[in-house]
Amino acid sequence: LELNDKEAKMIFAAKLYEMGKLSLGQAAELAGYSKITFMELLVDYGVPIFNYSPDELDHDLKNAKRYSL
Repeated sequence: LELNDKEAKMIFAAKLYEMGKLSLGQAAELAGYSKITFMELLVDYGVPIFNYSPDELDHDLKNAKRYSL
């Protein structure tokens, strides 16, 4: 396995973000990227930017319907 330091940091930061151990900003800083660049790179690592459980998403959708005009 050939990884340079930058790739290893990105993988580590992406996994910690995915696990909820780091915020987006913390993970981006750890990886050495801006938040926007880090979010764009998460796609390459198969990590969703928004990490909602099905129950949380359902709750948010119900609230959105209730309060929509």
